[in-house]
Amino acid sequence: MAVAAALAALLAFGAGGCDVSVAEPEAPPGNAGNVGEQLSELTVAEAGSMKGYSRNRFPHWRDTGKNCDVRDSVLQRDGKDIRLSGCNVVGGRWESVYDGRTFTDPSDVDIDHMVPLANAWRSGADEWDDAKRGDFANDVTRPQLFAVSASSNRSKGDQDPSQWKPPNRAYWCTYAEHWVAVKHHWRLTVTSAEKTAISDMLGGCTWAGKR
Repeated sequence: MAVAAALAALLAFGAGGCDVSVAEPEAPPGNAGNVGEQLSELTVAEAGSMKGYSRNRFPHWRDTGKNCDVRDSVLQRDGKDIRLSGCNVVGGRWESVYDGRTFTDPSDVDIDHMVPLANAWRSGADEWDDAKRGDFANDVTRPQLFAVSASSNRSKGDQDPSQWKPPNRAYWCTYAEHWVAVKHHWRLTVTSAEKTAISDMLGGCTWAGKR
């Protein structure tokens, strides 16, 4: 979404009565710098254990106003022709970047964690406290949360790019860039297969290594 559109959405969001100080949804940035360099800085390690994992260990979605939360923030940011009830998103139009499908009912749209919660747990988040895991699960500053089709979100599950890639190949460059941005910021590890898959995805991008 263009910056102007994002700002307009924020103004509408605030006018609807939401406390945007909790989460100010802007179009999530990609890597601030060289994606190849950031990929090289990620620690390669075997996936950790799922022992102790629960989605409840990543508290979400945080409230952003009366009867609305971070999910509404992302729906409003990623959609067009948004209709609100207070600050709760009740209608609009969303195109899922993963598969190109379009929806007008927010109940048909999932909010995907770019780096899934279970993947984060296996790559270092198991050592965080629940407050930090909550920050990760509600992160609207990094390119971590996206409104996508429920089917693509559930097909992805907790898989990394070596196991699942968006059906929309035109999105692969951005997907890989965003994955690196999130893992780099949160200092999460990658497996060898994961890093190879990301490198392969970036290999066909004309901008890779030039930012």
